[in-house]
Amino acid sequence: MRVAVVGGGAVGLAVAGDLASAGVEVTLYERGELGGGASGRAAGICYDAFADPTDAAVATRALTRYREWDLLAPRPYVWVAREAEDARAVREQVAEMRALGLDVETVTPERLGDRYPTVETADLTACAVANDAGTVAPEAVVASLAERARTAGATVRTGTPASLTGPTTVGTADDETEFDAVVAAAGPATAPLLADQDISLALETYRAQVLVTEPVGASLPSLYDASREFYWRPRDGGVLVGDGAHAVDPDNCDPAADPAFVESALDRLRAATTLDPAVARSWAGLCTATPDRDPLVGRVADGLWVATGWQGHGLMRAPAIGEYVAQRVRGVAPRLDAPLAEQFDPSRFEGDEKFHPLGDPTADW
Repeated sequence: MRVAVVGGGAVGLAVAGDLASAGVEVTLYERGELGGGASGRAAGICYDAFADPTDAAVATRALTRYREWDLLAPRPYVWVAREAEDARAVREQVAEMRALGLDVETVTPERLGDRYPTVETADLTACAVANDAGTVAPEAVVASLAERARTAGATVRTGTPASLTGPTTVGTADDETEFDAVVAAAGPATAPLLADQDISLALETYRAQVLVTEPVGASLPSLYDASREFYWRPRDGGVLVGDGAHAVDPDNCDPAADPAFVESALDRLRAATTLDPAVARSWAGLCTATPDRDPLVGRVADGLWVATGWQGHGLMRAPAIGEYVAQRVRGVAPRLDAPLAEQFDPSRFEGDEKFHPLGDPTADW
């Protein structure tokens, strides 16, 4: 069997590695450098704290594989609320997650503050912790998955823009090659790639921003603040802080973070902790979204498969989704069960839906 994978991010590399490990002849095409899109700019937070059974199963499998590959650094994932409505949501989420068998729990603000003294807890109304969570270094993930794919026999072609001249035919500037199957995992470029075959995807793009501070010398968890709508994780001795998401034309995405985002993110970090760090660096990157916030994973034509629409969770899900897609392409029963096939099925949409990628109809779009 000969398979092409278009897209050299974490998902594409995971698919290629799993296929090649199963004896499939694989060629991966990446128009730039491996991990040059969303994967290389990801926050690298990984957790299983999902109330939806399918999302939880995908996340759990991804965490297991990251551990097997020695890429996951254990670190609790905390989410907190300040408003009463947000607090109710946190408690309901924990109950649903525990019903799925996940190692999550609510903790008092006082207990959270005792464990992490630099976190300001005075105005918190609810706190929850996912104990099986961790963090990964995006560049290490990309390098490891690329080496795994190459070692298994995959051909990895970087600096090679690819197009589809047929559902299973890949064209480049130098050649045109027919495959038994093609997997399109090219992030925002997936939609125009499939448009060449008159296949429309319900996919929109938005821009997300992060910064990393100078070293802070403090012990911190990964944390999402549901009321102030931002997150952080320790990174390189400092703190990576993320938010600043907004809709954008994917052809005109500034890779530099906005000064207003940097200022507001620092203000929120200072208000939520005792820290007052300087910024070491910041950046922006593109993410993909779907109308229901679930990804598009599955077959869209004979021999043509798609994996995109991650809503910022592509790196976190890559090991599990890569395994799932590789198994489906090979025609073997996937480890992850049937609900995923239906829930993530690309054909659940017509493909011409108009929606705001951040789910806010009042926002500028």
